[in-house]
Amino acid sequence: MTSPPCPESVAADRSVSMADVDPNKTAPNYAMLQQAATAHGLDIYGGFHPTATQRRDMVEIPTSQTAPNPALQQPAGSGTGTDACTGAHSGAYPGMDTSGGTLILLGTGASYWAQFTASAEYLDTAPNPVDRWSSRVIGDLAYRLGATPYYPFTGPPYAPFVAWALASGRSFTSPSQMLVHDHYGMMISYRGALYFAYDIDLPTPPLAQAPCLSCADQPCLTTCPAEALENGGPYKLAACHDHLDTTAGTSCLSYGCRARCACPLSTGANRTPAQSAHHMRYFHIK
Repeated sequence: MTSPPCPESVAADRSVSMADVDPNKTAPNYAMLQQAATAHGLDIYGGFHPTATQRRDMVEIPTSQTAPNPALQQPAGSGTGTDACTGAHSGAYPGMDTSGGTLILLGTGASYWAQFTASAEYLDTAPNPVDRWSSRVIGDLAYRLGATPYYPFTGPPYAPFVAWALASGRSFTSPSQMLVHDHYGMMISYRGALYFAYDIDLPTPPLAQAPCLSCADQPCLTTCPAEALENGGPYKLAACHDHLDTTAGTSCLSYGCRARCACPLSTGANRTPAQSAHHMRYFHIK
């Protein structure tokens, strides 16, 4: 199903990432992964331990990526495949439980927009700057941490990020059928995932059930000026684009999808108008 637009520097100093972790001695824990993600403008949107079936399916998903690039000039996708991303070490640490592994979902974080707009990908005016930035930054993290990276924009086959988000217990299906996150609301932007071949202890998700169940107003169903979202779906993509072509659609193009912004939890994303406008431009390409 097609979704409405996701509102989504020179790269962060890698000295504050996990570059100095000795893979033969220290296995990154959740806190260390969160620190590394934050330093690169990302946040952990959730995680889970994949089942045997999920792990088998992951084998078929493309993970083509570059090795870390301190010069920030190597184009995304020019690496040598999965091996380029796992070259830091084997992905298994001494004494670790490698029975099921762990998948960590990454999305845009508090410093994402500042870092992205100062990056080579944003400044070079080439196509798909966010995807290229995500590919480089998450690929670099994967290399340094000994993980395998996955992206929502490589395929086919495409990584099932919606299913992964739901499996994490941090995202839920809203009445409009769009994902809602326990912190970012509907202003979520999954940029990639890291698979570790060992089990990492994960924090318990903060919500036991979908926040929408206690949301009396459910503004995601009533705020869209094009009436493109309705209870149970489907999302009316054509109606959304038709509205954006009108003068009345200027507000949506400048400030982001009004239905997503209206979700009470979306304030957690703290999106700037410039960031929302950037993503809307790419969503509504004529």
